[in-house]
Amino acid sequence: MRITIDKETCIGAGQCALTAPSVFTQDDDGFSALLPGREDGGGDPLVKEAARACPVGALTIEDD
Repeated sequence: MRITIDKETCIGAGQCALTAPSVFTQDDDGFSALLPGREDGGGDPLVKEAARACPVGALTIEDD
């Protein structure tokens, strides 16, 4: 799985970090960021739910 965050679209709502905190965090500016080493989702089953929870659709999840 590959996770892409569209930094131009992200508004910093934080739904991804609330839904899948083992994969997502917020950077110093409050926008979505991946935790180090979690670029592939780390097998977290909530990654796809986090993408659905994003109010602006800034997350893209691609299965390998």
